Amino acid sequence: MKYLVTGATGFIGSHLLNQLISANNEVYALRRPGSKPHIFINEEPIWINGNLDDLRDQDFTGVDCLIHLAAHGVESSKANWQECFRWNVTSSLELWLRGARAGIENFLICGSCFEYGRSAESFEFIPTSAPLLPTGPYHASKAAATMAASAFAETEKKKVWVLRPFHVFGDGESSKRLYPQILAAARSGKDLPLTGGNQVRDFINVREVARLLYGYSLLLSGSDKLFHISNLGSGDPRPLKAFITQIWTEEKATGQLLFGALPYRDNEVMRYVPKIDKAEQDAAIEALLRLDVP
Repeated sequence: MKYLVTGATGFIGSHLLNQLISANNEVYALRRPGSKPHIFINEEPIWINGNLDDLRDQDFTGVDCLIHLAAHGVESSKANWQECFRWNVTSSLELWLRGARAGIENFLICGSCFEYGRSAESFEFIPTSAPLLPTGPYHASKAAATMAASAFAETEKKKVWVLRPFHVFGDGESSKRLYPQILAAARSGKDLPLTGGNQVRDFINVREVARLLYGYSLLLSGSDKLFHISNLGSGDPRPLKAFITQIWTEEKATGQLLFGALPYRDNEVMRYVPKIDKAEQDAAIEALLRLDVP
């Protein structure tokens, strides 16, 4: 298959490139000038340099599936209203429309679990039908993008699948995030100050997310639905304390985990766990196995 991937040098995108290329797909990957993949890429895709607005008409030619991972504001320090809505809604929608005009039939779009926002407080397991009650510019723009994607699928008669990954961790993650901070402290022998750790989350490794994205792209190509939304997760929700302690033990850390040394965030949502369609996720993995994708 021929893929066009945006956000290809990002945390998830870098792992997805390795998945797609290792399976001998033809991969065109959009990257900002100077941007490098978060991890080592086994083989280079065909790079397209620029932003979403810089794609040329010929970049869409013959593409079987557009996988849209690019997003602005993932880092909260860069999340302002104007830029989040410009890139995550307006420019993204224009990208999809141009792809549709060029004949692309399949659009796999990476949403965000944070589209649910305050709805998480009302559900033990958050269904995809939960109201979207986002709490910030990035979260709101991703929710608006999902609404736009739904209308795009209906008006353009194209197949669109929005995937909402929950708490993704793994190689290539920003050093500012929790998992790299745990590893850094564990490997340096330092103590790690933490909150009480009673927040319950569904942690899923980025490699598994990349596999699922690839698998869902195969399901999408064979689907007869115009629009669909799925949560991505491990199906194994755990308290933060258990997640951190497991990594600390695996790393044979000599420092101390100082649970309770830090306060919880203001308005912390203590349980943020998705309802997972396990049969659907299993079908995505089975689609890979049929292609002998490891």
